[in-house]
Amino acid sequence: MHAIVASDYDETLADGGRVRPGTLAAVARLKASGRRFVLVTGRVIEDLERVFPELGVCDYVVGENGAVLYCPADGRLRPLATAPPPAFVASLRERKVTPLQVGHVVVATRAPQQATVLAAIADRGLELQIVFNKGGVMVLPAGCNKGTGLEAALAELGAPAREVVAVGDAENDHSLLAAAGLPVAVANAVDSLKQQAALVTAAPGGRGVCELIDRLLRDELEFLPEGWAPPSAGEAERGVTGPQR
Repeated sequence: MHAIVASDYDETLADGGRVRPGTLAAVARLKASGRRFVLVTGRVIEDLERVFPELGVCDYVVGENGAVLYCPADGRLRPLATAPPPAFVASLRERKVTPLQVGHVVVATRAPQQATVLAAIADRGLELQIVFNKGGVMVLPAGCNKGTGLEAALAELGAPAREVVAVGDAENDHSLLAAAGLPVAVANAVDSLKQQAALVTAAPGGRGVCELIDRLLRDELEFLPEGWAPPSAGEAERGVTGPQR
């Protein structure tokens, strides 16, 4: 049984930065069935609370592209990685990197600032990585991504990766899909993510998530493509998600 849906936020669950009432109702139907919902996003939690006040519908939120784990039920926020040193952020400000957002761990800006950011990382000899999210540029500790963040959420829930349906749209969602038993891309996803997915929804964004949830509730994903098989427990732990297309 696919007991958990793990969804990206922007242009997946949300359209234009906001979750439509119909999409929120679909998540409520998912929760009413006894399943769980995990949000996995590049956004800073405080920013997410501002645009998505219904955050309490989530069992867990993986924020900052896998760098923090947040529990809406009790307000606990746990960093999953070490933030870059303040001197690094100061160097970005000195280099006039704008916009510049500093989260609990993530440091974010927009393209085409990545060359300046990379130079600052190299100058200070830091073990940091740059992660792209369409036009977004995120700086994170090496090895920190949505997949590792989802693993932390699953540890809290006591659930295996093979029970997860993960859905996303952008470059930074590759690790999210790889960490799940069933990888799904919405119709507006980048081509590389569609190639990784077992399923691509007919509709984009939030409507695609509604489509996925309703078909999951109706027939437990019996519409899977021919030849698809969920990974075994060992394969799921290694990030093997089955035949690609």
